[in-house]
Amino acid sequence: MCRRSHGEDDVRIGELASRTGVSVRSLRYYEEQGLLASTRSASGQRHYTDDEVERVTFIQRLYAAGLSSRTIAEVLPCVDAPGEDNSDAALERMARERDRLSAHIADLVRTRDALDELMAANRAYRAELRASLAG
Repeated sequence: MCRRSHGEDDVRIGELASRTGVSVRSLRYYEEQGLLASTRSASGQRHYTDDEVERVTFIQRLYAAGLSSRTIAEVLPCVDAPGEDNSDAALERMARERDRLSAHIADLVRTRDALDELMAANRAYRAELRASLAG
């Protein structure tokens, strides 16, 4: 990833956290996982560019979709250096993740439907109980 030298568009970790709604701890984790990069000042403070705000938001969307940090690391090269090889590998990985998510969604729908059936049975039981107590 191309990094610029410190300048007016430098963003420190606290500001990046504030602008993205992501904790400082999470941002450090993203760096440990190779999802995010920073430059360091002479005193060791992390500096980011304004571009990292969009990147963190994108990473958050991938996490929200259920992707692991490992999977995100496999997909990000397509974002960082678009090209046929990176795009093909990322597309394959995303297709596997989409299949996994589709299966998970199907499981969730079955679970919701089972809860609906239990709720209907409970309502019917309660209605019968009320009717027998009233009669």
